[in-house]
Amino acid sequence: MRESIIMKIHYGTALGAVALVAIHILFRMTQNFSESLQYQNVIANYHLLPYALMLEVVLILLSVHGFNGLRVILLELKQGIMYEKMINYGSIGAMAALIAYGSRTILMAGMGMS
Repeated sequence: MRESIIMKIHYGTALGAVALVAIHILFRMTQNFSESLQYQNVIANYHLLPYALMLEVVLILLSVHGFNGLRVILLELKQGIMYEKMINYGSIGAMAALIAYGSRTILMAGMGMS
């Protein structure tokens, strides 16, 4: 994939993440802050399907944005075909692992397995 397209994805994930994290913070502000962090309230949020889906989208956006940013930083440190392939595949693998683990956590909390 061309680097210009990857950077457009990077910018898009940043904008999407900012918007959804703002919604997430506003949702937290509907309750007293200390109450919103109580275990029962946190788990109850995962039972709300729209909120759980929003958290999943936030997880994906932040993972893609973060690992792409790390990939860009690492590619600026050193050049070389093998190094670039290693960084690209490593970033994709780490991003996929983080999304899988985070999705597992969201799914388990939503199903009541804690």
